[in-house]
Amino acid sequence: MTTTTPTTWPIRGLVISCQAPEGSPLRDPYVMAAMGRAAEVAGASGTRVEGAADITAVAEATMIPIIGIRKKHYADSEVYITATKEDVDVVADAGAAIVALDASPRRRPMGQTLEDVVAHAHDRGLVVMGDLAAADEAANAVEAGVDAIGTTLVPASAHDVRPGGPNLAALEQLCRENPGVPVVAEGRFASPEDVRAAFRAGATAVVVGKAVTDAYALAVDLVAASKSAASGLS
Repeated sequence: MTTTTPTTWPIRGLVISCQAPEGSPLRDPYVMAAMGRAAEVAGASGTRVEGAADITAVAEATMIPIIGIRKKHYADSEVYITATKEDVDVVADAGAAIVALDASPRRRPMGQTLEDVVAHAHDRGLVVMGDLAAADEAANAVEAGVDAIGTTLVPASAHDVRPGGPNLAALEQLCRENPGVPVVAEGRFASPEDVRAAFRAGATAVVVGKAVTDAYALAVDLVAASKSAASGLS
């Protein structure tokens, strides 16, 4: 277990994820900075941003906290969200005050452990959010020293707020079983009711992404729907 003293979790409220996947026309630091600024003006409490260039751009454009991540695939591990100490350095050097990382018990790249990466992040002065794939992973993540836990990697289930929506059961379990640990609701939160449900369940913060910032993905979905409807009428 890391001996580094945990840092106070700084975000309470809504977080806007300003990210665009490979191949999206929105994948540009200028666009991400504009999204971050829009989130701040709207009253968001923070942003979640991926990659050095985008983190730096958003940091220069806004004053609210950034949850920084680095997505990198490794040959020897399935973990790809801020998987290593080197990934933590990228996030820290880019200007984020918080780092989110995969805190599941899966084997990490290059023989590094979750404890290693969390301790290194604390040494760099970062607050650490642990992205979980299941509620029962929380104890291990907290033992490793994370400052907050989140539902980022939790899959959809029959207990979702709506079909394909957030896994509210997992969120409620995390909040119930981890008193005193900030819990961040993330993953398919897309509507005002989703957000209200998360806070009613006990979430400290709620991350919303695609529903706000991924205009390209939303356009693709709507275009597909229009073509489907048109073909059904022909």
